[in-house]
Amino acid sequence: MANVRDLFSLSNKSALISGGSRGLGAEMAEALAEAGAAVFLLARREAWLNPTIDAMKRSGFRCEGAICDVTNPEQVEAVTAKAIAAFGQIDILVNNAGVTWGAKAEEMPLEKWREVVDVNLTGTWLFSQTAGRHMIERGSGNIINVASISGLKGSMDLGASIAGYTASKAGVMGLTRELAGQWGRNGIRVNAIAPGFFPSRMTERLLSRIQKEYEAGVPLGRIGRPGELKGVVVFLASEASSYITGQTIVVDGGVTIA
Repeated sequence: MANVRDLFSLSNKSALISGGSRGLGAEMAEALAEAGAAVFLLARREAWLNPTIDAMKRSGFRCEGAICDVTNPEQVEAVTAKAIAAFGQIDILVNNAGVTWGAKAEEMPLEKWREVVDVNLTGTWLFSQTAGRHMIERGSGNIINVASISGLKGSMDLGASIAGYTASKAGVMGLTRELAGQWGRNGIRVNAIAPGFFPSRMTERLLSRIQKEYEAGVPLGRIGRPGELKGVVVFLASEASSYITGQTIVVDGGVTIA
């Protein structure tokens, strides 16, 4: 039986993280690196990516990265190949890249719906498929999709509809279950994390309006704090969760229990 410290170790592992240059993605990338993994970060802009890579290297972590539009199949193939060339393999894929758009449901522009669904759901699918082929060849792998509690509950109390975001994140959870079933016999585990509200660039405008009201309905009485996703991503990425697949772990202070 393995020692608990060894169960959570990611030494000699490598991870590819989309949307890994800032916010929750950077936090999860840092957690994986702290557990021993080499990390390959993806972002849409060099201005976001390069400072994060530099900071990770200054901390002594093995870190590389590339620019990528997660909705572009050719770019997804290219950066996946770069990550494999850099570290020899991809053991862990974290599909974190995401966007949102708020408008009344009856007024939601079709192009904004498509943009959100393409990034959040199609991007997750493209990276899962591309990295999944590599993992199938190796006979092992670990995919972690970042969903949201928005995929579990509606947003009637937020003042605007995020229909595309809600639908895409529900789709991510469904895709997680499907791929877990498809690839389990290939030694690949697929799970998801569904965060509640955490401070980030995506949530800052909304939280400035509704944070107090929202926190009143959270059993723990607050939104998430920086660092509170680190433990769950390392758990899912490591052998500590070796018999868990197809699951969504909710990290929301209890807001979805009722």
